[in-house]
Amino acid sequence: MLTRRHFVATSLALFSQPILGAVPASAATASQWAAWDAQVTPANYDPATSNPWGLHPRFLPRRVQTNRPLKPGDIHVDAVARYLYFIEEGGTAMRYGVAIARGDLYEPGTYTIKRKAKWPRWTPTADMIRRDPQDYAQFADGMPGGPKNPLGARAFYLYQGNRDTYLRIHGTPYPRSIGGRASSGCVRMVMAHIIGLYDRVQPGATAHLYPPEQPITASA
Repeated sequence: MLTRRHFVATSLALFSQPILGAVPASAATASQWAAWDAQVTPANYDPATSNPWGLHPRFLPRRVQTNRPLKPGDIHVDAVARYLYFIEEGGTAMRYGVAIARGDLYEPGTYTIKRKAKWPRWTPTADMIRRDPQDYAQFADGMPGGPKNPLGARAFYLYQGNRDTYLRIHGTPYPRSIGGRASSGCVRMVMAHIIGLYDRVQPGATAHLYPPEQPITASA
């Protein structure tokens, strides 16, 4: 079990940005993805200082020390402090601000990232449609990828065994939700942050989502 003492902040790093329109799925080629990536990444981006969303500075990406061995390549989500850690070689981790699910929709546990996707299509679950039909019923057949898509620029798909849990770690077109409880079950990241993280996370990595009552990190 991790505690607040297992991560210590050291140095700043990384990025994020605002959102514009969507494009039909037929146009979602590699060149279109690159254009969308540029759209959601700040101009003259500086990992240490760029913050067009007005996030609390602690939610900007930062490299931190880990105070005990953790498996490189894995992800740890501190639901109390609203941090996601990507574990690196050499006793460091990249820390990002996140939003978690509202109410009792957050599901702590240990998951395997079996799949990842760029600018993915999104389809609300049957539970989401039943719970909030006014928001989700219109998208029952799915929504093409694009900057207004709820999954944003990138998504990691969380499984338990061979079962897709329908939980995701994903970008969001609502970056001001970072630090709060906003989603219908998933972990949200700023789009530019998850773009930077995406290539570093490999299918087969483990994602540890800790309970919202179990702090694992300092909030500084």
